[in-house]
Amino acid sequence: MQWSPRPGETAALLVVALGLGLALVVLDTPGRVLVGTGALLLLALAARDVLARPRLTAGPDGVDVRTLARGRHLPWSGLRVRVRESRRLGMRSRTLELDTATGPDDDGVLVVLGRRDLGADPDHVARALRALDPTAS
Repeated sequence: MQWSPRPGETAALLVVALGLGLALVVLDTPGRVLVGTGALLLLALAARDVLARPRLTAGPDGVDVRTLARGRHLPWSGLRVRVRESRRLGMRSRTLELDTATGPDDDGVLVVLGRRDLGADPDHVARALRALDPTAS
């Protein structure tokens, strides 16, 4: 199984970035700097969505997480999957945490992915990962 950002959201990022790029023609210099920076950031997010696909892949030997810099393989043995919920400024957000730390002295690897990274609800992804885990009891 694999999870990636939704293509529609990536396309929306591109459309807004191009719209901001077109708006540069009619703006003054400070506006060009601000709007141009926003357009570049949106283009960078869209590029990350396209180049780092799929973000998360699960198979019989473990989980693979992809970023722009590199991919990382996390074997099922020692992998803890959980969903963390936080509330800030009246908004609730859930993230999927993949942790390989075995104890307080082991830093391990912590991967945190949100709904946008996965293109799905982190709860659903966590349930699917737990169902695929051959080491789960």
